[in-house]
Amino acid sequence: MTKFNMEKKMDAIRRHQAGAEGVGSIAKSLGVNHEVVRMWIKQFEYHGEKAFEKSYTAYTVPYKLDVLQHMNEHGTTPNEAAVIFNIPSPGIIRKWRSQFSKNGIDALIAKKKGRPLMAKNNAKITNKQKPVEGSVEALKAEVERLRMENAYLKKLNTLIQNKG
Repeated sequence: MTKFNMEKKMDAIRRHQAGAEGVGSIAKSLGVNHEVVRMWIKQFEYHGEKAFEKSYTAYTVPYKLDVLQHMNEHGTTPNEAAVIFNIPSPGIIRKWRSQFSKNGIDALIAKKKGRPLMAKNNAKITNKQKPVEGSVEALKAEVERLRMENAYLKKLNTLIQNKG
């Protein structure tokens, strides 16, 4: 999908306001869906040119909840809510709604971007609780450790024999 800068959007809005062209013909000339042009017009009506300024906003959980609550109370669509709250894409709101319905409020908390830091081996060992001596878990762990030790010694023996 082509991205449009502020000048192109304002040009489309001015063409519509002049009354010579309809939303459909403007959309066709730009090669976009008529709903996109209609949304630009609504955003301009609500917020003026400020609606098209680039903003990189990290939305807070209470803000997301306010948007979703407004949609539920007033029966607005994600497109209408995006216009009212000046959110660039209604897809973001659809994603919030989906996450909230599946996993509740915790799903709306922003996740840290990037790869998680690698935990050190010592931290992993201290975080694990050791099973009680003689319990099923302890015996299974010991059997697994002994199997690994046995496999290691067999492999070592094979390597020594192949060398000689």
